[in-house]
Amino acid sequence: MKQRDMTRDHLAVARTLSEALPYLQRFKNAIIVVKFGGNAMGDDETMTSFARDIVLLRQVGVNPVVVHGGGPMINELLDKLGIKSEFIDGKRVTDAATVEVVEMVLSGLVNKRIVQAINAQGGRAVGLSGKDAELMICEAADPKFGFVGEPVEINTEVLKNLFGDDMIPVIAPLGMGRNGETFNVNGDTAAGAIAAALKADRLLLLTNVAGVKNAAGELVTELKAAEVEEMTASGVISGGMIPKTETALQAVRGGVRACTIVDGRVPNAVLLELFTEHGAGSMIRA
Repeated sequence: MKQRDMTRDHLAVARTLSEALPYLQRFKNAIIVVKFGGNAMGDDETMTSFARDIVLLRQVGVNPVVVHGGGPMINELLDKLGIKSEFIDGKRVTDAATVEVVEMVLSGLVNKRIVQAINAQGGRAVGLSGKDAELMICEAADPKFGFVGEPVEINTEVLKNLFGDDMIPVIAPLGMGRNGETFNVNGDTAAGAIAAALKADRLLLLTNVAGVKNAAGELVTELKAAEVEEMTASGVISGGMIPKTETALQAVRGGVRACTIVDGRVPNAVLLELFTEHGAGSMIRA
């Protein structure tokens, strides 16, 4: 039986729900692609919180698509197997032995962990890789990287059919070559390509940093494409943030309304970004 005594916390929750109404209306039937990075997955509590947010999105009429990473988990298994990884410009060189491990970790361990977490919260998640139903056709990004692919075709019909059946797609970033090869695809790149092909309303890149920071180290909450390019050219945007902002630029120029880089370790980061006035992270628009 409900307790009838009111507290400030209860009133704050009610006020938050009321203030969220225009955003709930705004995103009804919208497609939201969420990249859940391996570094943002954290512990079981973080996973459960993320899963609950995704289920809530579907419950209020949003069509979420989860694209996940798994770099730390891949590194752990490669180390156990004694397979050494080489990186060039921050990208993993993927030989035949490595791509098998990548597929095992991404399509197996990580993908099913996320699917299980979402289903445990009452959702209907379906795990896929880009190889399923030719969802993501790739070409080799550069011979020096081995089996690292660049998406060239996205079969959006597969995902739209899942939306119609009230399913939540959870996608491992693996692609298929035209000759049947398996390609390892950067998770951000895969998420950006899928978001652009779906003309998604929003692409959320969940990672382990707060977002884009200016030269003074302060978080920049909104940026235009030209500002991102200027900050990259001047070296303000550097290191691991460069591929994320490049993905954001490609996505918004490909038809995504906006891309936000968000700290996925913050509780309810997805809901804060979509359903509150102040949002979260750094939003990039064309």
